[in-house]
Amino acid sequence: MATRTQRRAERRAPLSQDRVLEAAVRLADDGGITTLSMRKLAQELGVEAMSLYNHVANKDELLDAMVDAVFGEIGLPSARADWRISMRKRAMAVREVLMHHPWAIELMEARSRPGPATLAHHDAVLGCLRGAGFSIPMAAHAFSAMNSYIYGFVMQEATLPFRTSEETAVVAKSIFAKFPTDAYPHMTELTVEHVLKPGYSYADEFEFGLDLILDGLESKRRNS
Repeated sequence: MATRTQRRAERRAPLSQDRVLEAAVRLADDGGITTLSMRKLAQELGVEAMSLYNHVANKDELLDAMVDAVFGEIGLPSARADWRISMRKRAMAVREVLMHHPWAIELMEARSRPGPATLAHHDAVLGCLRGAGFSIPMAAHAFSAMNSYIYGFVMQEATLPFRTSEETAVVAKSIFAKFPTDAYPHMTELTVEHVLKPGYSYADEFEFGLDLILDGLESKRRNS
């Protein structure tokens, strides 16, 4: 998050497309995509709203550019490495970037005018899969399965009512305090024997699920 001094300096700098985009992403990171408006963006930049249209045609074009900027933060997977290693690194990188820009999840595949970074990313993923021997239909299936898992996990992770192990314990105790101890035995067992154990982090579930998907795709690849 930019400091007040940084923002004052930015407001004195000449307006440019890069400045408009950076400010829009920052506002979305701070308050979510639904809070972003051209008027609010202009206020953030210290200009009149009409000035923005010298750099972006409309809000749709701005959203396209914002999504492309997010894809630009994700490194391209290597076609030279083992496909599983490349796809695993790619999945981890996408999750990390989306944790910083959770507003982007619902827009990642929704734009009808993807930018060069978006297209380069998709092309690299498909190239990696095709180079590993996936047929065209199987490459499409693999891409869809991985994206659905990554995006879905990040959305779920972002809405959890806890972040730390301490917060997890507080939430768990508040839930079960409302019911008899034997009301939900399997939930109680899972919570006590797994969730509340030292070192537990819901984030660890991401790699477990990802490896299941990669194992399944490898099996399909070998048998196709």
